[in-house]
Amino acid sequence: MKLVRITIVKKVEHKDLMEQYEKPIEHACCHEVGQVYVSKEAEKPEGFCSSAWMNLYPFVFSLANWARDIYQGWMKDAKSAMISCNDGFRPVSFLLEVMDEEDWWDYFYFGLSKWVGVWYKRC
Repeated sequence: MKLVRITIVKKVEHKDLMEQYEKPIEHACCHEVGQVYVSKEAEKPEGFCSSAWMNLYPFVFSLANWARDIYQGWMKDAKSAMISCNDGFRPVSFLLEVMDEEDWWDYFYFGLSKWVGVWYKRC
């Protein structure tokens, strides 16, 4: 099974919808743009939002098991996918990428700190 890198690339807040429909929530989303997680054996990374994981899991599992071109030509890299969580008030976009062997080496020997701007925040 391949490792899959999960990068938070965008987070949007629909304040108009939140004001109109949502009850005030103090801690709704723990992810921030720039965070990077790695899924090993298609398992949920530690600290990753459980609700978002339910949306991402089928795609992470497929990519980890050598699936390619999930969107049939929409993605520039056939070994990637762009998936969003199902929060209609503050959707988060995640870039999923199969890690190549050189990335595996760096991950296992140097950890996630290799990628500039990478940090970890527990949900």
